[in-house]
Amino acid sequence: MAKGTPQLEWCIVRLGEDHNWWVDEVSDPVHWDVDALSIIDPRQVDHLIEAIEPLREYGFDPDIFERAFISFRITKDLGKGRVNLKRTKESLLESDEKLFALPDIIDEENGPYADLLDHLTRLRVKLLNDLFDFEEKLTVDEVEDQIREAQNNDFIEGKSVHLFSELTAILDFVPAGYGDEDDETEKRVAADEDDDDLPEIEEEEDERMKNDASLKWDEDEEEAKEEDGEKKSEDDEEDEDDGAEKDFDDEDAEEEDERPKSRRGRA
Repeated sequence: MAKGTPQLEWCIVRLGEDHNWWVDEVSDPVHWDVDALSIIDPRQVDHLIEAIEPLREYGFDPDIFERAFISFRITKDLGKGRVNLKRTKESLLESDEKLFALPDIIDEENGPYADLLDHLTRLRVKLLNDLFDFEEKLTVDEVEDQIREAQNNDFIEGKSVHLFSELTAILDFVPAGYGDEDDETEKRVAADEDDDDLPEIEEEEDERMKNDASLKWDEDEEEAKEEDGEKKSEDDEEDEDDGAEKDFDDEDAEEEDERPKSRRGRA
């Protein structure tokens, strides 16, 4: 597969503090400026391949994707977070090898990488118009304007935009107010489903639980203890009264025994 830069055969890349890879040296310094030149690592390549999968049914062209990148394989670990890469003709979409991908940005306006950005943006717009019921159809210009505004803010703050971030900004784009609301709706539906799964308590069982002192709060427990105390006091008083009556009956019985008995007449 022909590439627009046959002179570029190798490059040395380093791992930045942002955990992205950046180009330090290239074999073709005439056509390539390594100042803030980023390169996509194998992990990010896998993420991109997964992210473009939903776009296939909207007309994704794998050739546009392949032409937009120059593939590299690791040849030597130079230490201190630096790696030597060598160019390869392996396909990013079909190879099982872990490859780095350098976007071909020599012609930023009309080159193969620019064609890929335009291609992905158009497909993403088609997908979003199918996914959401907009009052007016979303347009490519609207998406590009919103993405460009975010990138300009990064430039103003002095941040270097990694090319992987530029691609994911398109592949993950959702208009403001739609993605968040959709997530909240899913959370509410999930919560309702959880409530539906709870077992129902029959009225009789519910009433029994209400009257169960072991399920009441501390205040109810205190009230129950006070009622038990009052009842116990009443029972004690009744026991004392019963004891007094019994003692009184015993005294009457003793007095009765002490009285002289009547004599019966003789037959």
